[in-house]
Amino acid sequence: MLCSVKTTLLAACCLFSFAATCVADTHLFILSGQSNMQGLKEARENSFLPELGKLLPDADIQHIKVVMGGRPIRMWVAQWDTIAEKHGLRPMNQKPTFYPQIIDAYNEKFPGEEKPDTVTFLWMQGEKDAKTNLDAAYEESLMQLIANLRRDLDAPEMNVVIGRISDHSPGEKTQSGWDHVRQIHVNVAQSDPHGAWVDTDDCNNKTKNGKPNNDLHYTAEGYDLFGRRLARQAVRLIKGEEPAENGRPK
Repeated sequence: MLCSVKTTLLAACCLFSFAATCVADTHLFILSGQSNMQGLKEARENSFLPELGKLLPDADIQHIKVVMGGRPIRMWVAQWDTIAEKHGLRPMNQKPTFYPQIIDAYNEKFPGEEKPDTVTFLWMQGEKDAKTNLDAAYEESLMQLIANLRRDLDAPEMNVVIGRISDHSPGEKTQSGWDHVRQIHVNVAQSDPHGAWVDTDDCNNKTKNGKPNNDLHYTAEGYDLFGRRLARQAVRLIKGEEPAENGRPK
């Protein structure tokens, strides 16, 4: 009888131990930015969330999406006016509408002391700043946004995947600012030990008046490709692997 009790207890302990080790890791993905992040249909069959499901089949995948087309980075960064003045730009006195939405969504999804095992911030924004000659303040503002999130989410090792704005040509007056923001996206990603970037230059290939056109927005297939690349770079960071240096992970 004693042997039977011991056997039962041992089996129960083993079952408990096995169950504990089988609890899925929770990975949170925060998608934010302007129209090209808004245009990403993350649940489409060949897009972001299905790709994550393939790469992290046993994980608990959670995501937050806070996006709005045509908005500058100052709508996410409370310190933008101070940064802008340092770079010779005039302050705008505009509240960072979208940053609090990210924090509120996070707190709703993870109340109290509950936390995800990893947090990855995915950013696709910059077209507005590039086209309105505000690129001088962009790099510091983007780095400040990342620092703010790591602080306020208590996630100092938060991963960051940045979508580089595409090879669209906005016009002679703002081309230099556009090129500058493109380079900033790569610089910030590569200088961050938890960072990666995604190329979108082949996502916006359209035809206009019978001629090839690098549009501001992507094709449906381009958005799906963008989503898969975001997922692949994010998972490489989560697994401690090197992200694709060319922004086009296979």
